Amino acid sequence: MTTVNSLNTEMNSSALWVDRLPYLTTESHKYSHGHVLVVGGYPMAGAARLAARAAMRMGCGMVTITAPPNGVGVYASAMEFAIIHPLVDTDSISDIISHRKISAILIGPGLGVSDLTRSRVLEVLQCGVPVVLDADALTSFSNDPQALFGSINGPCIITPHEGEFSRLFDLDGPKSERAQQAAHISHSTVVLKGSSTVIASTDGSLIVNANAPTSLATAGTGDVLAGMIVSLIAQGMELFEAAAAATWIHAEAARKFGIGLIAQDLPDLLLAVLHELHTSK
Repeated sequence: MTTVNSLNTEMNSSALWVDRLPYLTTESHKYSHGHVLVVGGYPMAGAARLAARAAMRMGCGMVTITAPPNGVGVYASAMEFAIIHPLVDTDSISDIISHRKISAILIGPGLGVSDLTRSRVLEVLQCGVPVVLDADALTSFSNDPQALFGSINGPCIITPHEGEFSRLFDLDGPKSERAQQAAHISHSTVVLKGSSTVIASTDGSLIVNANAPTSLATAGTGDVLAGMIVSLIAQGMELFEAAAAATWIHAEAARKFGIGLIAQDLPDLLLAVLHELHTSK
């Protein structure tokens, strides 16, 4: 079992990653800033929609959302900026990934806890593209976490809250230590969410994020965060830095808004924070 090395622990701040944020240049075009795939569910379509909007606000060039055929209209009516791809249970996600040149994948929000979700997760983990696993993509492996961990052999971030974390890991102790142990066990960068969020890399590094306001304790804000993380990865940021940057920006946007925040507010609130970061660079 690994233990926390305090020398590798830092408090999150923009100074740690602002120089690595993706910036537009005169040579930029939609294909040069990454193509995100969000695996969407139905009828719980709101989660993937929040994530997809956040991904675009964070600067990725394109977003494709897969959805069951009976949910395509729900996504298309609210996602004018996204490509909506119908996906029946027997379809292969691998084909979409290769044909559409996907840069990073988010799977889990709104999918439901099911055998189909398990099989979708295992499929995307074999595609060689960076993957963010959130929500139902994690809980679907509650009865057999090793089936998930044993299939992670490429770039992967998992983003559990404490409940999801406890279903996958039988770990006690301080939050930072548990996150670091989980990164080692799962072969993933871990974003253990909460009032203070801990980001742990597989090399033992830790970042603790402490700027989150209590207003983030509302449904859907985690879906927004997952969309932000996958967007930064698609644009070329390293996983650990992308997770740290997205977590800080997410919290800072909520802090600036104040009381009454709902998840739908967050994607558009990111713009002011991003503007400040870009002009301060």
